[in-house]
Amino acid sequence: MTASDHGALMDDVYRYQRHIYDASRKFYLLGRDRLIDALNPSDDMHILEIGCGTGRNLIQTAAAYPNVHLYGVDISHAMLDTANQQITRAGLKAHVQLAQADARDFDPGSLFGQSRFDRVFFSFSLSMIPEWQRALQHGLRLTQDTGSLHVVDFGQQERLPKWAKTCLGVWLRWFHVHPDPRLIDSIESEASLDHRPVQVQSLYRDYTWLIEISAKQDA
Repeated sequence: MTASDHGALMDDVYRYQRHIYDASRKFYLLGRDRLIDALNPSDDMHILEIGCGTGRNLIQTAAAYPNVHLYGVDISHAMLDTANQQITRAGLKAHVQLAQADARDFDPGSLFGQSRFDRVFFSFSLSMIPEWQRALQHGLRLTQDTGSLHVVDFGQQERLPKWAKTCLGVWLRWFHVHPDPRLIDSIESEASLDHRPVQVQSLYRDYTWLIEISAKQDA
């Protein structure tokens, strides 16, 4: 799928949903705040969210770490409109930079004047990105050698009741969300090529995977 096609699809999906997105998703996008806690940046660090949606995570990150620089990209113009509105209402316009971009291939230097970041994170976005492996590889390229990349996304729900797993699968497909069982293996493979350790947590009976790719071992 081309970037323009995917952007148009996401605009269609979220043209109206974006107005209730944060209120509804808090019940099943579990683990986002644990990812934000794990960022644990020092002051003046640069943090990028790939697939920032409504800006909810960037606002929460700014509240937790007021002395960092925040950036967000998303392919959906509709979602970015909402993110801009919410970030402005939160009084964070001067602290958060947003841009429209394809997660699989974008130049943050031309968008933000910042080529690499101390923290990069994906929050329930890899499972929505065609060729998500490319987005993951690109995210690693944008991570400082001394920095870390963080992922929270749907697991495979292996320990949930069968009816719950089935219902969740139907709901996610409705919104073009496709959790991939290869996610952890792909992350560990990419991280090993970059000489980075990986920590994986399975949360809520394998409902969510929380993953951290740490700094290079020789950094």
